[in-house]
Amino acid sequence: MDSAYLISIFLLLSTTLTTINASIHIYQNQLFNEVGNAYLLPGGSEGLAASRSSDNSVSDGRSFIRFENITFWRTQAAADEQSDKEHGTGLIQAVIFEAADRNNIGGSAYGGQRSICCTPDLAKLEGCKQGEVIRIPSSTDSKWPMVLNIYFGGNDLSTSMGNAKVPIMKTGMYNLFFIACDPKLKGTTMSGKTVWKNPDGYLPGRMAPLKKFYVYMMIAYLLLSAIWFSQYVRFWKDILLLQHCITAVIGLGLFEMILWYFDYSNFNSTGMRPVVITTWVVTVGAIRKTLSRLLILSVSMGYGVVRPTLGGLTSKVLLLGATYFLAAELLDITEYVGTINDISGRARLFLVLPDAFLDAFLILWIFTSLSKTLEQLQVKRISAKLDLYRKFSNALAVAVIASVAWITFEVYFKATDPFNERWQSAWIITAFWDILSFALLCVICYLWAPSQSSQRYAYSEDVKDEFDDEEAQSLTRGQSDGDVNLVKQERNNGNAGVSDPEDDSEEDKRE
Repeated sequence: MDSAYLISIFLLLSTTLTTINASIHIYQNQLFNEVGNAYLLPGGSEGLAASRSSDNSVSDGRSFIRFENITFWRTQAAADEQSDKEHGTGLIQAVIFEAADRNNIGGSAYGGQRSICCTPDLAKLEGCKQGEVIRIPSSTDSKWPMVLNIYFGGNDLSTSMGNAKVPIMKTGMYNLFFIACDPKLKGTTMSGKTVWKNPDGYLPGRMAPLKKFYVYMMIAYLLLSAIWFSQYVRFWKDILLLQHCITAVIGLGLFEMILWYFDYSNFNSTGMRPVVITTWVVTVGAIRKTLSRLLILSVSMGYGVVRPTLGGLTSKVLLLGATYFLAAELLDITEYVGTINDISGRARLFLVLPDAFLDAFLILWIFTSLSKTLEQLQVKRISAKLDLYRKFSNALAVAVIASVAWITFEVYFKATDPFNERWQSAWIITAFWDILSFALLCVICYLWAPSQSSQRYAYSEDVKDEFDDEEAQSLTRGQSDGDVNLVKQERNNGNAGVSDPEDDSEEDKRE
């Protein structure tokens, strides 16, 4: 196995085996796992910026990894094999390395299989010490990778590591592993915690820029809210139900941005990320994303503009909305709740699939409905509404093209950066979708802005499309063809003064 593959195993294990709580990584009786000729336990992986000062406050400009209350337990059988008078009867090493120096851990003899721990052959060739991790000094700093040794004494079952602190003087993606090369230490467990801190707080490097980003998004939503609500209050009597829905989406978007900011701000200052608070944040976000998509779908179907209700499609739209909410909620909980490592876990890959499938299905349904709506408006020559929907369809087309292009870029970005060395720019992957969603919401607000002429976009009886005909057929089901023709003939003859009971019943059902 080559070095890249070996390190990829390290990084994979770091996302699946470590119990974490914010930037304070918690280890609760974690078991060392066998990898190659070593036993290791991943301690975390984060992007850390270089220290800027030596003050003592929380956001003091210092960057470090601190070990607190780290304790190792070996098996009783391993302890019994040692004499109580011996010293150094078992070695565990804490190895910290930057992703760029991943090849400086491990080695191979005569071009064979790469090993983490020094073997007799490697001891002769490379001068490493048998039974210890192979460490090749970095070309830029001979002190790195950093290796801290922790020894068991005599036949003790446990040993503790001092509260050491490793300062970070160079910006990079840092990885921590606890490694045991002694086969007798199989079954060793560990408890304790490590604290990872960036110069400006405890936020991991990938997440730190998002705190400032959500401030800008809050300002953007506040400006949109101010403009929209001023028109909303001014033309209250002319407000459509569709515009009430837009108001709800704007309010949820603003609330979500505020919650995200406070979540990251609390995380940055305390190093803790309460599960309950983050769950509420992602739940509000999932609701907002669901309502946004249902709003676009309903508008594409002509709801509130071409047709008064969604008719028989209401239950299907609601079912799709509930399904999408569950998929988005599960995905966001997996990605954000309790997560602090700068590497996403495998579970997210599986949860992305249903979310992506539902988005694709929604896009297909939206453009199919939009096409039918445009066709009907063109046939009826309703120029004002036709112009409105053409602008809306153009905006949707641009949004879809941008989404596809960005997904392609995201796949390329992740495929060409397997060890997350471009972590400083990874935040834009998350930020783009919030920006795109906000931009599309602005377009909808512009097209359906409250005004004195809002009612001209509302459903009126003189605009009858295929959807209304389908609803009418379902309402008149059971009547004979002759009865229906008679009703139509009476309407054509202008018998406004004659009220047909079944016709009144049909209108009531439509309302």
